[in-house]
Amino acid sequence: MEFEKKALDMYGEVIINKSLVQKAGFSARSIPTYVGEWILFNFIEDGILTNESRVKVSNFIDRFLPQKGEKEEVKNRLINMEPVKLLDDYSVSINLQSGTRYLRIPFLDINDAIVSQKIIEDNNLLLGSGVWGVGELFYVPPENEKDKGSVLMRNFKPFQIGAVDIDYFIECRKHFGLDEWLDLIISSMGFNPTIYSLEQKFVLITRIVAFVEPRINLIELAPKGTGKSFVYDNFSRYARVVRGGKITPAVMFFHHVRNTPGLISKYDTVVLDEIQSIQTDSELSAGLKTYLESGKFSRGDTEATSEAGFVMLGNIPLDKNRNPLNLDKGLLKDFPNFLQETAFLDRLHGIIPGWYMPRVTSETPSQMMGFKGDFLSEVLHVLRGRSDFSDYVAGNMKLKNCKDLRDTKAIQRLATGFLKILFPDISLTKKEFLEYCLKPAIELRQRVRDELHKMDPEYKKIKIGYEEDYYNND
Repeated sequence: MEFEKKALDMYGEVIINKSLVQKAGFSARSIPTYVGEWILFNFIEDGILTNESRVKVSNFIDRFLPQKGEKEEVKNRLINMEPVKLLDDYSVSINLQSGTRYLRIPFLDINDAIVSQKIIEDNNLLLGSGVWGVGELFYVPPENEKDKGSVLMRNFKPFQIGAVDIDYFIECRKHFGLDEWLDLIISSMGFNPTIYSLEQKFVLITRIVAFVEPRINLIELAPKGTGKSFVYDNFSRYARVVRGGKITPAVMFFHHVRNTPGLISKYDTVVLDEIQSIQTDSELSAGLKTYLESGKFSRGDTEATSEAGFVMLGNIPLDKNRNPLNLDKGLLKDFPNFLQETAFLDRLHGIIPGWYMPRVTSETPSQMMGFKGDFLSEVLHVLRGRSDFSDYVAGNMKLKNCKDLRDTKAIQRLATGFLKILFPDISLTKKEFLEYCLKPAIELRQRVRDELHKMDPEYKKIKIGYEEDYYNND
């Protein structure tokens, strides 16, 4: 397609054939797609996965990414004083009280390995959401019976793109029509843009709004098998997915025993998947309401702020017309109690209509060119800090029948997110801003307003609008 040729011409080595990860057979290993793309890029020739490349990739995976069932074997190699090179999602936390740096090695279920200050200085991504890479690990035996043995990382090679040239990325946007750019972004997310309607494409785009705009709070409701969590699992190291079960304030906000920050402080986006089965206590529910409103949280004597977005994913049944069964009674009717509180729901900026999406099939994955996942996620991360987008939205957002401050703030943040993704060069007409940024934002927030009215009639039934004359005078 035309957008693929332009992408290769404009962006070169940060473009990859998105089908290669599927063809390389990474599905049997628990690594995100963007890590698989990084590995492939180092072995493929001219963008083609040859038989020789396959062998090299297979050898690399077998050498550095053991199967989960081999965990004890790897530990045994370490305790026998063998060096081990392991591909994993490493991260570092700091305990200020003890002055200790703790390295997390998920494959080994270790949270207190040793890492040098030099490695951290050379790879400061370790201090944030963590980074995938190959670490060279050694075992340090205890010096006496009272001590404990430790695992030490001696060397580290990150599998993560460094700094991005954001100005070049923005400048090249002007060479693409909106349809072409939209398809490029959809393909980069791992989806086949040819099988989706414009409405469905915007559902996909909305899934990454929380990556690009700080403190976006969303909930997506859809039947099973529509790919709700795929992007959050595979697209960006700045997202963390928590699935079902019991979630504690220590995990979400701050762990007093370890004296380490929780997920809200480490990631751009925290995702609660399968929310219909999530268990919370009163402290977590109250803490989330405060955080969703102000970006602040506290636990005991610890008070902090964060810019992390908050996304929830839930399964809902559909009728024969593919509409939610509980659309009239309330979309959240069968969900946990904290989601049925108007005070909580009102703090969400939008409801993503995942019921618009078809089930995932063999046609769903992209077979086209797209940005490498780690490159695009890094671009979105950088764009989070740009204020010129919100200035543009503030000057061009003309709403009607929208006096509620929460409604206004929600729409403004969402519209800013769409602007950053679709028009990073801020080169657009008023009508384009209305159609592709403001209207989608209004629709997302309107669903929240509708649900609030179903829950409590004190929330008046309103229809948020916009000043048509302003957008007609372009």
